[in-house]
Amino acid sequence: MSLKNNKRIIKIRRKLDVLDNRLLNIIKIRTGLVNKILQNKTSKNQIVDNSRIKIILRNIKKKSLRKKIDVKLTQRIWKQMIKAYIDFEYRKFKKK
Repeated sequence: MSLKNNKRIIKIRRKLDVLDNRLLNIIKIRTGLVNKILQNKTSKNQIVDNSRIKIILRNIKKKSLRKKIDVKLTQRIWKQMIKAYIDFEYRKFKKK
């Protein structure tokens, strides 16, 4: 039986699609907050805050362990998200 015709997989994929939509809504809210922070930055050298990044990643690691989520997975996701938002801030800062 092909994966496309497996009813259990189809049902699980629908749940993933619903979850993806929720994540998109959260990303929209997060982006709005990042924009508010960016409005308070006066120079590009304020965009990357390495001490803040370390704190975020340390907190994500602790929370992942507590919630029994693969730490390597969450660290990779957050590092990529931070990198994406840094890029976003540099692009938006030019337009200020």
